[in-house]
Amino acid sequence: MHFRKIALATALSLSAAIGVATPAFAQQTVTWWDFLSGGDGVRMKALITQFNEEHPDIQIKGTTLEWGVPFYTKVRTSAAVGQGPDVMTYHLSRLPLGLSEGVLTPITDADLENAGLARDDFFAAAEKAAEGADGTLYAVPFDIHSIVLYYNASYLEGSRFLDDQGKLTGIESVADFEEAMQVAADNGSQTPLTYATGDDGGVYRVFYTLLSQQGGTLISDDGEILPGDSREKAVKAVETMTKWQSEGWQPEQALYEASVALFTSGKSAFQLNGVWEVPTMKDLAEAEQLGFDWGAVEVPKLMDTRTTWADSHAFAIPTQGKDEMDPEKRKAVMTVIGWMEKHAIAWAAAGHIPAYKPVAESTEFAEMEPNATYSSLADAATYDPRSEIAGVASPVYDSAINIISPAMHGYLSPEDAVEQMTSELQSRMR
Repeated sequence: MHFRKIALATALSLSAAIGVATPAFAQQTVTWWDFLSGGDGVRMKALITQFNEEHPDIQIKGTTLEWGVPFYTKVRTSAAVGQGPDVMTYHLSRLPLGLSEGVLTPITDADLENAGLARDDFFAAAEKAAEGADGTLYAVPFDIHSIVLYYNASYLEGSRFLDDQGKLTGIESVADFEEAMQVAADNGSQTPLTYATGDDGGVYRVFYTLLSQQGGTLISDDGEILPGDSREKAVKAVETMTKWQSEGWQPEQALYEASVALFTSGKSAFQLNGVWEVPTMKDLAEAEQLGFDWGAVEVPKLMDTRTTWADSHAFAIPTQGKDEMDPEKRKAVMTVIGWMEKHAIAWAAAGHIPAYKPVAESTEFAEMEPNATYSSLADAATYDPRSEIAGVASPVYDSAINIISPAMHGYLSPEDAVEQMTSELQSRMR
């Protein structure tokens, strides 16, 4: 015993002599998975690096996986055998499916306290979307991301749709919006409105926004597809999108990248797209490669009520097979989550609205444009239905590209499209 003490003391002395650091604590390594690429990925990696620099006792080991179905499939299979991460990014729209698969662990009040957070720190819509049916919290919202209406002011000059400061105004109904698109067409816009008319996400988000603005329900809490008068409202949404197509106001079968290029190249007066394209617009403007004044606003009230499709990136802790996470590891994970929330202003630079209200209501965020202009949507956001067949990369998205897109391109009537969509989605319900 005496010899071992001498050996240990000698080893420590040698380590000090050659400059090897000997930590006075047990370092926690937090295994992290995300699906963030592009500008989102760059920003998240920067946040992880900053956290690691500030926390020598907790180190995040991050891995980025492929977005969509591949990510969630890997989460499901790895969680079942205890080979998953300690923390992961998660779309709140996928939460119902995650709960049915048993891959998510509850986030307790004690967990939130360890993170320096509380439930009422978050916007109500996001916090609600992070709950299970019984009110248990299963994720911590990080942002609110939605579609917004981008506009090219040059096509609206001299019209009633620009105010004295050159900002978009006067769109309070679908008739107003269609008038603005015709003004833009008359002023030389080749495609007044652009969105991804040939991609599932672009079609679904516009359709769901128009349906929700009428007070329509896509999937009820008891699993009925388009209950009550929601079928008629869905038909009206498809009819509206079809009219935009037949009038030549929107592109035909545009894939995502092409739809963005129509706007950035100056051919479209309006773009319905996610807040995540704000950095693209800013970068092009700063590089003097845009050629027009642009802005982005909350999607106007085109139908009966003010609301917009939205989702949230969130943080979740997966199950560990049959094991439970070590309490000290879990405390380290919650420390990571709490730090990320309190530094969400850096994430907001990607166009997102922080779900954590102290950051969203900060002076720094109020000065961040155009985010501050459209941040009002956080109080009126409509999340995807709480269903296992809804959410990112789901059968609901599939029906948008396989049924709604062909309808608005004239291959079947809006009524037939809604009937097919109802039948298809009902067949997917368990």
